[in-house]
Amino acid sequence: MKLQDNIASEFNEFSKNYTDDMVKCVPYYLQLLSQFTLDIPTDFHPKRILDLGCGNGNVTSKLLEKFPEAHYTLLDASDQMLELCKSYFGLENKSYVQTYFQDYEFKNNHFDMVVAGFSLHHCHAKDKQFIFRQINKALSPNGVFSYSDLMVNRKAKEHQSLLENWNKFVVADPSHKETWDWIMDHYKTYDHPDSLDEQLKWLKEAHFINFKISIYDKHWVHLKAFKNQN
Repeated sequence: MKLQDNIASEFNEFSKNYTDDMVKCVPYYLQLLSQFTLDIPTDFHPKRILDLGCGNGNVTSKLLEKFPEAHYTLLDASDQMLELCKSYFGLENKSYVQTYFQDYEFKNNHFDMVVAGFSLHHCHAKDKQFIFRQINKALSPNGVFSYSDLMVNRKAKEHQSLLENWNKFVVADPSHKETWDWIMDHYKTYDHPDSLDEQLKWLKEAHFINFKISIYDKHWVHLKAFKNQN
């Protein structure tokens, strides 16, 4: 894979074998994907769900198993990812939006659930803080924000060990050496991860109140943040 000029073009290229590439590039991808339907209150029945950075629709597909009657809004900067989703899911109870997170107009109290699968690490720290506030406002009372991502501070000592373990995971198959080189080019150019502690702080500042967290190998995290009733 060759590095593209912007993140939208990057994922237009990545869309060709998205799930297979994610499984070989992202440790614990399938486990983190499965977390989207776990630890949800039994009386939670969302009517409207927003999928931020929907990719090829893996998170929406998972949620459809649990919430088949909900209306889904799938958002991505990549037009080819959205076309894939349209071919999979059709138009019934689905809306598709091509834009970047920062440019999306979040409607107050509009969604019961907002999800993001491995997409928020593309946002800088200030953008994450802004988006967390927007998500909280967009959620209805008792709404849920659920996301999986890489969470690490690049300046922390543990960052080097993360990279070493990540490398071992990818190149366990020697034929993936070129894939690892692409991952690191992409990581240096487009990825802006922040630590779990930093993100919890920003979520609390955005008025989320309760959290459920699943951690794989310190830095691969699924987090659910719950909005209060007011």
